[in-house]
Amino acid sequence: MLQLLIVWIVTSVSLLIIAQLPTGVEISSFKKALISAVVIGLLNALVRPVLTFFTFPLIFLTFGLFYTVVNAIIFALAAAFVDGFSLRWGFWSALIGAILLGFINSLLFQLLPISS
Repeated sequence: MLQLLIVWIVTSVSLLIIAQLPTGVEISSFKKALISAVVIGLLNALVRPVLTFFTFPLIFLTFGLFYTVVNAIIFALAAAFVDGFSLRWGFWSALIGAILLGFINSLLFQLLPISS
């Protein structure tokens, strides 16, 4: 349970960091970042397997590179569902935001002294 809470907080902080960079991702408050992190987690659990199943031929043909587009779709869906979380440049903001979310999350988890 504690690890779930830590992942939630780290993802929220990552979203706030991304919103401060010139990526076109806008989040109005920390509360909206917390809600966005929950929505991204739920979409990852529910929608990502379906998207991955239907886009598997493209993922296979691009040696996994298309999986980045799947991440961007999940990111854009989260922005569509949460008020206060918007994408200024549409898909391109979602693509940049999804890439940065993975990078910043992994960086923050490397810096945190957490044992799994």
